[in-house]
Amino acid sequence: MRTRTDERHQQINSGTNTMNRHSHDSDRRRLLRAMGATGLLAGFNALLPAYARSSIGGSHLNAAAAQVPGGKPRDVVMDFHVRRETIDIAGGRASAITLNHLTPGPILELWEGKNAHLRVHNHLDESTSIHWHGILLPFQMDGVPGVAFPGIDPGDTFEVDFPVRQAGTYWYHSHSGLQEQVGQTGPTVIHSAEDDGINADREYVIVLNDWTFEDPHRLLAKLKEMSDYYNFSERTVGDLMEDVSKSGVQAALRDRLAWGNMRMSPRDIADVTGYTYSYLMNGMHPESNWTGLFTPGERIRLRVINASSMTYFNVRLPGLAMTVVAADGKEIQPVETDEFQIGVAETFDVVVQPKADQAYTIMAETMDRSGYARGTLAPRAGMMAPVPALREQPQRTMVDMGMDMSKMDMGGMKMGGGSMGHGSMKQMDMSGSSQGPAGMSHKDHDMGGSKMSGKMAHGTGAMAGSMGTGAMMEQSGPIIAKHGPDHHGPGNLTVANVERYRLGERGTGLEDVNHRVLTYSQLRNVVPMQDRRDPSRTIEVHLTGNMDRYMWSFDGVKYSNATPIEFPYGERIRLILVNDTMMEHPIHLHGMFMELENKQDDYLPFKHTISVMPGSRVSLLITADEPGRWAFHCHLLYHMEMGMFRVVRVSDQSGDKNA
Repeated sequence: MRTRTDERHQQINSGTNTMNRHSHDSDRRRLLRAMGATGLLAGFNALLPAYARSSIGGSHLNAAAAQVPGGKPRDVVMDFHVRRETIDIAGGRASAITLNHLTPGPILELWEGKNAHLRVHNHLDESTSIHWHGILLPFQMDGVPGVAFPGIDPGDTFEVDFPVRQAGTYWYHSHSGLQEQVGQTGPTVIHSAEDDGINADREYVIVLNDWTFEDPHRLLAKLKEMSDYYNFSERTVGDLMEDVSKSGVQAALRDRLAWGNMRMSPRDIADVTGYTYSYLMNGMHPESNWTGLFTPGERIRLRVINASSMTYFNVRLPGLAMTVVAADGKEIQPVETDEFQIGVAETFDVVVQPKADQAYTIMAETMDRSGYARGTLAPRAGMMAPVPALREQPQRTMVDMGMDMSKMDMGGMKMGGGSMGHGSMKQMDMSGSSQGPAGMSHKDHDMGGSKMSGKMAHGTGAMAGSMGTGAMMEQSGPIIAKHGPDHHGPGNLTVANVERYRLGERGTGLEDVNHRVLTYSQLRNVVPMQDRRDPSRTIEVHLTGNMDRYMWSFDGVKYSNATPIEFPYGERIRLILVNDTMMEHPIHLHGMFMELENKQDDYLPFKHTISVMPGSRVSLLITADEPGRWAFHCHLLYHMEMGMFRVVRVSDQSGDKNA
């Protein structure tokens, strides 16, 4: 098991005074987070003079700027000026990359069926870019240096022209180096050409970001030196004694040895935590309390965008139900829920209808529980609602590691044929007739090269026998495949021995909350599938990583050593994603939407970014109808930077692979 020492931190920090320079700000931010978690922050904020409260946020999307104005459909001409500026942000002052003097940048508001003419002016002393995330447009304008175009040199202007062929909530961001981490993001709203039936009285964008006062290159260097540098929740001797009291000495020690042998920790939830991050809503720190106004009884559409670099958020409005009406910009059949997890780069549109004359907190708690962003919906400015305390940190399980639990004795809890016991934990469905993607029976079905016939074959893996504590288990979907012999080389530390269908599961840390939580299995398109052809080919891609060395890749091969993935133009492709790591990965395909095979028959939802749970197998359908070279990558910024990136090449109608 890895351990952390102060001496090790000092060694990594040698040659830099970054942490010392911002130690006071960091202590202050941690105090404010603790105050917010205990409900004290609201009273503290009310005592601040108006000028102090305004200076906490700096350049941001205030209530007026974050409200979507709408208006008549029209062609749009818009200029984006990219600058390096010193701004007030997250309770301090820092150098940021701004767009039109804002971070996040201004709302790009477009209309379906009209045209967009966008001009990006680079005032930096380095090359830059803007990727129009989720937007259908010619690949040369997609904004990915080295893939779609060379980049925008200092002093140059890049112009983008395209007909707007879609509607929904999207966003834009730099695709150059780590510029996204220091502020170069912004929201996009495209109005539908037809009535979408949502009938909102007002709309707000809710842009979530993670901000650090550290230089992002230095942050990445620390992760490469010590991948759990920012994780201060590793298990302690006290935790071991608690495990012993619950499960006995032998089971607790087996648990520790198992994780130690894998060089993993069940508390590796996020690579970068609230130790260095401040979490912002529309550019504002929690104590600034971004506020959107409403009149009781109004239908309010919140366009929630996770524009962070590395952070998953759990979003809820305590006391107020939400109706999810769109995912990744595409309409879905409405789903009423109380909370949803949003991966990096995803968007969800929700409608709320507060009828009481009171304030409601918009709570965006990080998945690892190390912090939160928050705002308020209120009838009048200055109103606030209680801020919920941060909930207990979740833990990884052997299911997350892709282990076959069917033949393990979990501390006296037999797996496989009988009841599992332990309260809410249910028997896993491991039968050969279990239903997988798109409602298909996997009996005698070939899921992308993994042949399954009759009774499922289960490998015992390295962890066969008696294993661990009850905390290692969780409800999980059925096993749908067994991993093949390829371990993907030194670029991958672990392999999911079995691959599970997990689209019906709640996100990490939300398994046991006592209210409704959105799952991918609930997403259902409002229109039936247009392309009903059987896939002409299946492409299987494994998400791989070596956390110990902070190496990330697809199929164990980093981008610099990889060749393009070929999508022949016009073909119907089934893309299988297998997560061999113990972390969620938000995988984004540029230029085309993917249809998620989630048992919704002919009403499969569209996604441009799919969060793949650990140890899971996800199936997607793609119609390769957009010629060009398209980026395909994990949207965790530092994972992409370390090699979890590929090019998908769609040959044009003539078969030209140089497109």
